[in-house]
Amino acid sequence: MRTPQMHLTMQLVGGTGIEPGAWRRPGVAADGYVNVDAAVRAAKAAERGKFDAVFFADTPAVVDDLSTRSPSWAPLEPVVVLTALARETERIGLVATSSTTFNHAYNVARQFRALDLVSGGRIGWNAVTTGRPQAALNYGAEVPSRGERYAIAEEFIASVMALWGSWPEGALLLDTENGRFADAERIQPVMVRGRHMFSRGPLGLPPSPQGQPVVFQAGGGGNGLALAGLYANGVYNSPFDIPSGAAHWQAVRRAAQAYGRDPDHMTVFNGIVTSVGSTEGEALQRRRELDELGDLESRVQYLGVQIGVPLDMGDLDKPVHKDLLRDAYAHPGDPRAPLALRLAKEGWTVRDVIAHGIIQYHPVAVGAPEQIADMLQHWFESGVGGGFTITPDAADGVEDFVDHVVPILQKRGLFRTEYEGTTLRDHLGIPYQNGLPAAHPA
Repeated sequence: MRTPQMHLTMQLVGGTGIEPGAWRRPGVAADGYVNVDAAVRAAKAAERGKFDAVFFADTPAVVDDLSTRSPSWAPLEPVVVLTALARETERIGLVATSSTTFNHAYNVARQFRALDLVSGGRIGWNAVTTGRPQAALNYGAEVPSRGERYAIAEEFIASVMALWGSWPEGALLLDTENGRFADAERIQPVMVRGRHMFSRGPLGLPPSPQGQPVVFQAGGGGNGLALAGLYANGVYNSPFDIPSGAAHWQAVRRAAQAYGRDPDHMTVFNGIVTSVGSTEGEALQRRRELDELGDLESRVQYLGVQIGVPLDMGDLDKPVHKDLLRDAYAHPGDPRAPLALRLAKEGWTVRDVIAHGIIQYHPVAVGAPEQIADMLQHWFESGVGGGFTITPDAADGVEDFVDHVVPILQKRGLFRTEYEGTTLRDHLGIPYQNGLPAAHPA
C-alpha cells in the first residue's frame, strides 16, 4: 500500500521572510517586497521541490512600522505577482489572498478566472474577511462586525462561484469552419442576489483545465469553519501544537460533511516557520543573527510576559535566574508560553530561548534537515490535516528547505518526487469543478 503523502505550500512573506529583520540579512534582496524577480526565484525553487503551490497573503493596508521593517502583508498586489509567476513557472500552483470585505465579487471572479486561464489551471483564491480599521479607511468604509463580515463572505464566495459557472465547460466552440465561436445559449446570466451581493453575469471567460480556481479559507472559529465546509478545498491553519491541529482537522471534516461535501477533498495546511542549518547549532545561530537584525529588546520583554518574570537586555546572555524561575509560570493566554518556560527551566540563555522561535505566531522548526523532516513527519502522522505551509524565516531559507529537507521527505516516501498532473486540483487530488458545489444550499 502506498504511503500517504503530505501536501506542501510555500508562503512567501513580504518577499524577504517572516522575521522582521530578514530584509537586512546578507543574501536577501532588501527590496524583495517590490522585486518580482525575487518572487520568481523563490517560486521556481519551490517548483523544483515539487511543492503544491506558493502562497501570498495580503492585507489591503500598511500595518507595519516602515521605519524599521519591510511590509509583511502589503507587498506587490498579489494578482499582479501571480500573473508574472504564471508566465515564469510551469507546474506549481499559485495562491493569493483577496478580501471578501473590500472588493466586488465580479471583479474577483474575473481576475482569478483570467489568472487560471493564463496559468493553465494552477490558481487558488484564499478568500478571507478583513477586519483591520486601516483597510476600512482606505476604502472609505467602516469595519463590519465579525458576524456581518462572514455573512458578506458567504454571499461573496457563492457569487464568485456562480459567475465562474456561468460559462460552462464545452461552450467555447472555436469552430472556424462554421463560424461558431461559442454556444451562446449555454452562457447565461446568473442573477445572483442576496442581502449583500448582486451580480447579473455571465462572466465573459471560459473554464480553465481545472474548471475554476481552488478556494482556500483561513478564518477561524465557527464562522470560518462554516465557510470552509461550504466552499473550500484548502484551509490554512495556525496551531501551535499537535492536539489543537488535530482537533481543527476533525472540525474541518465535520463541516464539509455537514454541507454534503466529501471531507477527503479537503486539505488543512498548518503553518510552520523553518530555520534550516547543517546542524542544530548552526540553525540556532542563524536565528540569533536574525533576532539581532530585528527588535530584540521587545522580544526580551515579551518573553518576560510569557513566563511572568521581569527581563531586560542586561539578561540577554544569561539563563533566567533561579530565584525568578521559582515564581515563573506559563501565561495562560499564550499557547507558546509552555515551551518558553520549559526552555528557560532547561537553562538556556534568554537569547537562546528567543532563538528557538517562542515569539513567532507559528511553530518554529529549528535544526538540521533531518530534525525538521522528523518534526513534519511526526505532525503529519499525528493527523493534523495532511498539509503544511512552509514559511522560511528569511527568503534564502526557501532553497535551504527545498534542497535539504525535501529530499529527506521524498526518500521516506512522504512527498512526491514528480508532479503527476498539471493543475492545482491535480496536485491536491481533488476533482474538476466549475460553479457552485453540487450540494450547495442555493
